[in-house]
Amino acid sequence: MAFDEDDCLPISALQHFLFCERRSALIHIEGMWANNRYTVEGDQLHARVDDPGASENRAAVKIVRSLGLCSLTHGLTGKADLVEFHRPAAATDFVYEIHVVEYKRGKPKAKLDLPYQVQLCAQALCIEDMLGYPVTAAFLYFGMTRRRVEVPLDAALRQRAADTIKRLHVQIASGKTPLPVYKPKKCKACSLIDLCLPTAPRPRTTARKYLQSLLDETDQP
Repeated sequence: MAFDEDDCLPISALQHFLFCERRSALIHIEGMWANNRYTVEGDQLHARVDDPGASENRAAVKIVRSLGLCSLTHGLTGKADLVEFHRPAAATDFVYEIHVVEYKRGKPKAKLDLPYQVQLCAQALCIEDMLGYPVTAAFLYFGMTRRRVEVPLDAALRQRAADTIKRLHVQIASGKTPLPVYKPKKCKACSLIDLCLPTAPRPRTTARKYLQSLLDETDQP
């Protein structure tokens, strides 16, 4: 199945979706957004490294920053913070080794967050779809430690990314926002907590039933 350009979703939506499906819907269906310390720090890090016109040529590698991505196969659009094209050692070999790098604030954990890995893998899938060559390595660069952590682009992660992309498209196409489920650690770190209101009391009835009850009261003599 191929998507139209108008149907392509931001690659960044995958991270929101895996963090919290309601957050994904609030942003990409209802158009809500709010910043907190974490999002501002992330924006500042990307502002320092993103330069769409910047590229570097070194002896063995060409570095491209803020590379625009689009895949009609996966229905995704976005950009890669940094892509490295490593020149082949043999002069007769024209196939580059392609590495993709995503910048993140903070520092790596003992177990990397799945949303980060899926987002990075999705970038690799888009590059492969655009260029027709495999991405041979992928890295997360963490701002606090200033070091890279490699993310293996194995079959399991590629399948997880493909499944998440499909689920994201289904959610956005449905136009439905899930009800909140309060998870203290996640919710307190979320910039949308004051818009989501995960701890607010919820009515026990639907709007349709409420309106019907008003009509029933009006019909009474």
